[in-house]
Formats: sequence, C-alpha cells, structure tokens
Amino acid sequence: MRIFTALFSTICLLLLTQPAHAEIDLKVMSFNIRYGTANDSFNSWEYRRDKVINCIKEYSPHIIGTQETLKFQADYINEKIPEYESFGLGRVNNGTGERMEIFYNPKVLSPIQMGHFWLSTAPNTPATKDWDSSLPRMASWAKFWHIESKKYLFYLNTHFDHRGAEARKQASRVITEQVNLLAGDLPVIITGDFNAKGGDSEPWTELNKEFDDTWVTAKEQIGPAYTFGGFKPPVPDEERRIDWIFCRGSFEIKKCETVLFNVNGMYPSDHLPVYAEITIK
Repeated sequence: MRIFTALFSTICLLLLTQPAHAEIDLKVMSFNIRYGTANDSFNSWEYRRDKVINCIKEYSPHIIGTQETLKFQADYINEKIPEYESFGLGRVNNGTGERMEIFYNPKVLSPIQMGHFWLSTAPNTPATKDWDSSLPRMASWAKFWHIESKKYLFYLNTHFDHRGAEARKQASRVITEQVNLLAGDLPVIITGDFNAKGGDSEPWTELNKEFDDTWVTAKEQIGPAYTFGGFKPPVPDEERRIDWIFCRGSFEIKKCETVLFNVNGMYPSDHLPVYAEITIK
C-alpha cells in the first residue's frame, strides 16, 4: 500500500510539473508559385525554382498553401526540402492540372483527415464550375493534429477564379458553408489567391463575415499591401493585396508579412508570398 501511495504521488507530481501546452504557435505561408509550364522566358520555372526553395527555407513555415502548383513542382519542393510532406489534387476530372498543394512539417502537425471540394453549386463533384467562372476552381483541406499541444485545427487552401466576379463572390459563400460543415468549432486557417482586393471587394467582405483577415488584425504588418507584382517589385503606394490568410477562433496574430524575397531583383513568382505568425489560444 505504501509503494502504491508513493507511486501515485510521484505520478501526480510529474503531471503537475509538465508544461501545459494550451497554446499553438504556428508559422503559415500562402504562396502562388505560378504554374510551371507557363512560357515566362527568364522567369520560367527552371530559372526560379530554387528561388522558391530558398524563400521557403528562409521562413520555414509549419504550413504552406501553394496555388497554381503542378505535380512536378510539388515533387521538386518535396525533394529539395525533405522536412516537409504534402498532398494535393489537380482540379480537372482525372486529378491532373493545377493543385492547391498543402505542405506541412510532420514533426509539428499530423493530418488526420484530408479532402477537396470544388467552388461550384456541386462542391463534391470534381471539376465542376458555375456562375461566370472561367475554369474549375477548388479548395483542399486538412484536419491537423498539433503534436505538441495535442489539439486539432482545420486548414484550407484555395484559388479563386481570375475572371469571374460573381464566381469569386459565390466561392466565398461555398468556402464558408463547407468550412462550417467540415471544421465545426475547431480553429480555422484559410490561405489562398483570391484574385480580389483585400479590404473592400465582395469576396473579401463575404469571407470577413465569419473569418478574420490576419493582415488587418496583426499586431505588426510588414511590407506593402501588394501581393501581385508580375515578377516585378511592388509599385509604391499602390494596393494590390489579392493573397490572404484568414482565420477563425481564439487567435493572436503576431505579425503578417508580404514577403519581398528576391535575388538581384528576380522574384520567385509573379505573386509575393504572404506569411503570418499566429498563436491559437
């Protein structure tokens, strides 16, 4: 009996002295890497792929949502940065084409559930498109288990249509509906290229009804409100913030940054990545 009492006391003491990992610190990046078969002359994938790699390495996010990603581009990133794992699915019927690839650090996060849906009136039917969308558009998502804190979070990565204004507005509604179905009351992080101006466009306003824009709520903003430069530096005093990181839940957004990484004036992509450091309470 004395041995049992001593053992029980020791276990209780150990439990009490263990740190309570109540918070989740995450580094998140949204990065449209420009599809790798585009005829971009000296900005073609073969000339800039290592700039993409070095940009990611410099920030070392725990989660990266890339857009316009072809399978061979995802394979290259995984080969050059093996500490990441990833998954994705092409947006057309046979699963090929551009993907909303999700990269994650498996030492930090474990994907328990993964899936995809399309930004249409039939989101569970592959390759569907509606309204004035020029192409099938989609979202990929994961329910992650945060290993240290032993908590779940929901993450989604997407890319809205570049031509259809109504399609972009309706896509925000589809995103909201699907997140509510899939995530429940879990903390939510959304990354993407939304092809609309952050702050006052209809897609942004629609999402902002239920989710918070990290650029707006961050304690520290770094860089310009400008994420599409066409392989060129940002235009001074011009806003072109079409890549966003949204969240929902008890978050503290420490900082949100428009990443200006370049090598001698050559940029990794025609989009500037967006990077956020967040704490989930």
